[in-house]
Amino acid sequence: MSKVAVGSIASLWRYPVKSMLGEQIERSIVTAKGLLGDRAHALLDLSSGKIASVKYPQKWAKLLDCRSSLKETTFKSDIPTVEIFLPNGSCLDSNNPRLKEILSDFLATEVELISQSPHNANIDQYWPKVEGTAQQDTTTQIYLPSGTFFDSCSVHAITTATLNKLQELFPKGQFQLQRFRPNIVIDPASDEVDFIENNWLGGVLTIGETVQLKIDTLCPRCVVTTLAQGDLPSDLNILRTTAKYNNVIAGIRSSILQAGEIQQGDLIWLEK
Repeated sequence: MSKVAVGSIASLWRYPVKSMLGEQIERSIVTAKGLLGDRAHALLDLSSGKIASVKYPQKWAKLLDCRSSLKETTFKSDIPTVEIFLPNGSCLDSNNPRLKEILSDFLATEVELISQSPHNANIDQYWPKVEGTAQQDTTTQIYLPSGTFFDSCSVHAITTATLNKLQELFPKGQFQLQRFRPNIVIDPASDEVDFIENNWLGGVLTIGETVQLKIDTLCPRCVVTTLAQGDLPSDLNILRTTAKYNNVIAGIRSSILQAGEIQQGDLIWLEK
């Protein structure tokens, strides 16, 4: 096996409430479950028993109008207090006794903020009519990994090379990293503009002094990349471009081999 330097951390992101906008952070503890505080909470749809996910935008698109942030800058709990910012400018924290009522009114359906994933937790996923995707104009079900609110992996990473390649292929699109909801954005060591992480599959990333991530799969994209969020407009061509030129893939999914702490600027090595 060979070990080569492939880049450094350009930025770090966590999403304390599933499917809401998250926050950029300078450093993070990485546990066996991923970045500490990432997807620590989710909304439970009390009518269906499903976890609320913007992958079903017909019902949950308004989640992307909300932003979540951890209230503490340092914490020891696996379930830290979270703040939720609504589009009207109001801020609620997870201890607010009216949180359930306010969020239910905002989403027009009864929801509850939870920090423990139910048994067999699942979400609905809508597949838009985009050639090259697994399904067409239909809704399927995803069962979340046991005890988590992740759709699949505990850490998602993408390189700026991939984002720049997509932008090059469809210049009219806005391929900002926020559409792809990564935990780690990697600034490559080379100037190559391409889907470079496609070649990392099966390898191990060492980040900083201690953290090691096993690259389990490439990351297929979904309807979330096409949705309006923040200043970004709705654009189905974001997914169409990814499907047409890279088999719907943008980024990598990974699991934790060795925990530790990472920070912006840390060097990253790939071993295969």
